[in-house]
Formats: sequence, C-alpha cells, structure tokens
Amino acid sequence: MSEALVKQLGEIFEDSLVACEKAHGEVTIEVSKDDLLEICRTLHNHDELAFEQLIDVTVVDYLTYGQDEWATTEATGAGFSRGREDYHPVKQTWQRERFAVVYHLLSIAHNRRLRVKCFLKENRPTLPSVLDIWASANWYEREAFDLFGILFAGHPDLRRIMTDYGFVGHPFRKDFPLIGNVELRFDAKQNRCVYEPVSIEPRVLVPRVIRKHKDETVYVAAPEQGGRDG
Repeated sequence: MSEALVKQLGEIFEDSLVACEKAHGEVTIEVSKDDLLEICRTLHNHDELAFEQLIDVTVVDYLTYGQDEWATTEATGAGFSRGREDYHPVKQTWQRERFAVVYHLLSIAHNRRLRVKCFLKENRPTLPSVLDIWASANWYEREAFDLFGILFAGHPDLRRIMTDYGFVGHPFRKDFPLIGNVELRFDAKQNRCVYEPVSIEPRVLVPRVIRKHKDETVYVAAPEQGGRDG
C-alpha cells in the first residue's frame, strides 16, 4: 500500500514535492513553504487521495541535532551505549533549517496515513494556516505556536493554549532551559499569584556510568544531583 501511495503522489504532484519517501511503513512527503497550502488542498480534495482528517500538527527543533550525548549513529534501543568500553559518541552537524512542521493526515476512505513535512528557518518561522482545509488545525496550530513559537498566518485566534498568557518563551525549543526562567507561587499576603526567579538549580539528567572491571560488569547509576542512589 505504501509503494502505491508513493507512486500516486508522484503522478499527482510531479515536481511540486521536495521529497517523497517511505519509512517505518508510512509515507512522508516534504513540501516547500510556498506550496504548502495548494498541496494540502489537493491532499484533502482529490478523490484518489481524500485525506479528510488532520490528526496532529507537530514540530521538530533540530537546534542540537547530533550534539546530544545519546544521539549517535551507533546507539540502539537495546541498552545504554555509554556503558560500552568502546563507546565513541559521533557528532553530527545539522545542515538544514532549524524547524520542521509536520502534519499527520488520515484518509478514512482509503484507510491510509501520510506525513507532510515543511522546513522553516529560525528567524520568525511562519507558515500559512491550514485551518480552512482542516478545522482541527485550530488548536494544533495554537499548540505549535505556544510551545515552539511557530507563527501561522491567517489563523483567527493565535493565542497561547498550554502555558499562561504572561509566559515568556517557548518551552519545547531546545534552547529553553529545563528549569524554566521563572516560577509561580501564591502569595498569601498579596492574595494573588506572583512570578519570581527560579530558585532551583539545574540538575544532571544523563545517568552516571560506573564501570566495574571484574566480570566485565557495567553499572548505570542515577544522576548525581537529585537522583536516587544507583
């Protein structure tokens, strides 16, 4: 089914797609910012495609791609690669735009799914809203704006939806501090909630590896700060 969809998309859109590939049993197409609305309308309205539902809108921030301690080309889901004696982290450099907005589509008529990916630059990342095509985009685009700072031109009510109205920054961006910038508490004397500078200190989240050479046993301990004894 995936191969048939790839062929069908190629015939319908021809050179309009930046990329079209199959991975993990699903198809992903990449489109340019300028072609997004036209391609989305076709995906929704074309009888042979009929992607009637927008399941979700997600965002990927590639700011630290290849720099994380766990992000290596040799890592697997079978265990902690850091515990191996021959572990050598592989640093990669991201060469493309920082953000990718991903639309997850479902065709009930044809029982298949599709991902639509569109890359955006870091400076004022803006896309046209697809709200007129899929009504469910309303809250999804607000979430993407709130958590990642993606702007959707033409959205009638682009307000924060997850964080407070006075919140500063976008908490799902890779450069946003894990401990936040401010903390909120209720002040009994003032009888209201007040914002104050963060009082906690950053903690180490990556487990500490302790190697015991006898019997080649490897132990993975909890983080040094704020973790349980490992």
